[in-house]
Amino acid sequence: MYEYDWQTMLMKIILPGLRETIFMLIGSFAASVIFGFLLSLVLITTDQRGLRPNRAVYETISVVINVLRSIPFVILIIAIIPLTRLICGTSIGIGPAIFSIAVAGSPLIARLLENCFKEINPSLIEAAKSFGASDWQITYHVIVKESIPLVVSQMTFAVVSILGFTAIAGTVGSGGLGAVALTYGYQNFNDKVMYSTLLILILIVEILQILGNILYKKIK
Repeated sequence: MYEYDWQTMLMKIILPGLRETIFMLIGSFAASVIFGFLLSLVLITTDQRGLRPNRAVYETISVVINVLRSIPFVILIIAIIPLTRLICGTSIGIGPAIFSIAVAGSPLIARLLENCFKEINPSLIEAAKSFGASDWQITYHVIVKESIPLVVSQMTFAVVSILGFTAIAGTVGSGGLGAVALTYGYQNFNDKVMYSTLLILILIVEILQILGNILYKKIK
């Protein structure tokens, strides 16, 4: 068991962990949004009510998404260690953590975005078709643009979920506040470290939720 004074704990342990968590959160959320958005576009396009229905493509992607979402992240991140090593060269550190979180976050965001896009009134799509709009124009100007307020609300939920993934990733060698809480808090029976990291995570969630609510109200 190790004891730390407050300044050492803050400067040498907590702040570096916070910095790593922020890097993981930004990187993994960005990657998850990019891949999740692309997957969601394929899903809504190939859905039976989509612009280009294709049951085989839709069901294949949907099954993969459901499988990945059904696996608890702590198990998933361990199961894909060989793939992480193949892609990143190692399974430890921020880079591999971002990759692993993106594997879990992309299906989550894809499904959230798909549900957002499906909320669009079909009459708007039919009206766009009657004016001769192309599939790309309908997708971008009608489906995506009209669902932005709902997307912002759902992405607030998604980024909070991904923050939770970063904490779990920290327990398997990826650093961040999760590693700080486990190594310096739980394993060393140091309540100051444990509850400090807990408080910081709660504050981050509150800040993300407030920012998401503000942005939603502005664009609604």
